[in-house]
Amino acid sequence: MIRRRVFYRGNVQGVGFRYSTERLARGFAVDGYVRNTSDGQVELVVEGEGMEVDAFMDDLAEQMKRYIRGVDVQEEVYERKHEGFEIRF
Repeated sequence: MIRRRVFYRGNVQGVGFRYSTERLARGFAVDGYVRNTSDGQVELVVEGEGMEVDAFMDDLAEQMKRYIRGVDVQEEVYERKHEGFEIRF
């Protein structure tokens, strides 16, 4: 099991990024959340089996590629902090 904190830069706010991420997460065995940050980025925290997290992130990158200009990925210690996937405001 792994946990990643991902920051997406570009034209990622106001384009349905969070809603698309939450909807896409329903098709994967992942937990976590997505939220806008005050500096114009979108933060994603995702937990799950490594291959499932990778597949989810690959599909998200493909679906939202026209909006993403940069991605920062931080590997974190898996803590099973989340049940399900949500949008945070």
